[in-house]
Amino acid sequence: MDGLEGVIVAETTTSAVDGEAGELLLRGWPVSELAGVIPFERVASLFLHGSVDAPPVDLGPGRAAAFERIDRLGGALDLADGMDALRASVAQLDSATAAPELAAAVAVFAAAWSRRSRGLAPVPPDPTSSHAADYLRMVHDRAPSADEAAAMDAYFATVVDHGMNASTFAARVVASTESDRVSAIVAAIGALKGRLHGGAPGPVLDMLDAVGEPEAAEAWIRAALARGERVMGMGHRVYRVRDPRAAVLERALEGLADRGDDARLALARAVERAAERVLAADKPGRAIRANVEFYTATLLEALGLPRGSFTPTFASARVIGWCAHYDEQRASGRLIRPRSRYVGPRPASAA
Repeated sequence: MDGLEGVIVAETTTSAVDGEAGELLLRGWPVSELAGVIPFERVASLFLHGSVDAPPVDLGPGRAAAFERIDRLGGALDLADGMDALRASVAQLDSATAAPELAAAVAVFAAAWSRRSRGLAPVPPDPTSSHAADYLRMVHDRAPSADEAAAMDAYFATVVDHGMNASTFAARVVASTESDRVSAIVAAIGALKGRLHGGAPGPVLDMLDAVGEPEAAEAWIRAALARGERVMGMGHRVYRVRDPRAAVLERALEGLADRGDDARLALARAVERAAERVLAADKPGRAIRANVEFYTATLLEALGLPRGSFTPTFASARVIGWCAHYDEQRASGRLIRPRSRYVGPRPASAA
């Protein structure tokens, strides 16, 4: 089937996505009961060790070790595209790198590229800090507020895993060959770079910039559809209702609203409501609702992250899910080897 839609390729205990009910379970937990409630280090423990009651995964030493490697990465962090830089940097890690150290390295390399891309020196990590707070500190060279750290932590937990998406499938294919973990994560990063997988949060902000005011939302969306354009951040390959992660990130945004971000949040909400109305009329019978990227863009913008850093930041959380899938696939011991249907030319039949 084109795109493997509806095809079951693995059994997993990592996450469950119910597109009809709008439910996302992470190791059996509703995403709304993890994100913003349980620290990301415990979410990482849930994925890597199977329980939130296990000791939290300490990512601090891994961040410190990864930072020491930066000067040995050659020109990887000088590449213009953040995902190119991340792929080239992670590829230089030792193939035996364990999951916590690998996850920590992704965050350090993503933050360092964000600094380098703006002509700034990378900021050394603070191994005693939480992963979310230290990520923001490495990007901005200042300690984040408690609200900022909490919002970043909620974001990391929200996007840690999401079923058999393209990058996760890529990681599992590599894992199934009995290749190493670093190779699997490099493959996942390559898949995430693609515009159809990890590339939509930035354009959501372009749309909000173009709309400008809540009152202009409906007219702008109608004009965009008339031009044959997509409404960014709306619709999902799986969900037929509102993406449950959008609600979690919207809640995290509310925690930042007292800093003056309430106008941007109000605009985002107005655009979402207008898009729902217009799309319902324009495409009757299709449920097109906000996806995770709609409020990802608004939240990461509120946290001061440059738009080019959005997808590398996403990878800094999703790497934990990728590592869990790697372990699960290796445990199954089965090579992923689908078949294709040949539809090309054949030799002419003999006379």
